[in-house]
Amino acid sequence: MKRMLLLAAVAGASFAAAALAQAPAAKPDLAKAQTIVKDVCSACHGMDGNSASPVNPSIAGQPAEYITLQLTHFQSGMRANPVMQGMAATLTPEDMKALGLYFSQQKPKGLAARDAALVTAGQKLYRGGDVPTGIPACAACHMPNGAGLAKRYPRLAGQYADYTYAQLKAFKAGERGADKDGKDVNGRIMGMVAAKMTDAQMKAVAEYTSALR
Repeated sequence: MKRMLLLAAVAGASFAAAALAQAPAAKPDLAKAQTIVKDVCSACHGMDGNSASPVNPSIAGQPAEYITLQLTHFQSGMRANPVMQGMAATLTPEDMKALGLYFSQQKPKGLAARDAALVTAGQKLYRGGDVPTGIPACAACHMPNGAGLAKRYPRLAGQYADYTYAQLKAFKAGERGADKDGKDVNGRIMGMVAAKMTDAQMKAVAEYTSALR
């Protein structure tokens, strides 16, 4: 009898676990995300994700999973930035998912390139890379239109050239993508790519992607 009860209990637990695993995940709370954006994020990134300053990135239209991943990196300290680490400190995993979805649904305003010569050089490198120095085509990961891809590769289209250039320099200097635990795989890859780029190439790619739509 005891054996039958034990088996019944085990079966019941297994059924409950299976049911829980199959249960649909809760939908991101966009209303709460909008409140967080209004109270916290908008000061730097704008209510619609379009930053008013090249010091802060525009994140409108950025892949939702990428935003969520970066927030988790800031929160854990994997990505070092005193301001963003403070902002992300109190966010729950659900908040980060909701914020990712919120900003992904915003429309990027787009920018105009400032230097035609840089755009020409940047276009060549972005689309075809530089074989002699082993620099891969940026489009291979960030897409030909610069839209990015899921959580792995960020949107570059319409981003401030100054911001993109600053991030490339940070990758090259080991200030990004060089976490001590080696968990930021994509950051480490980007660091290896940036290490091969000259300052002129970084400026050219940043200028080209700023004008992508």
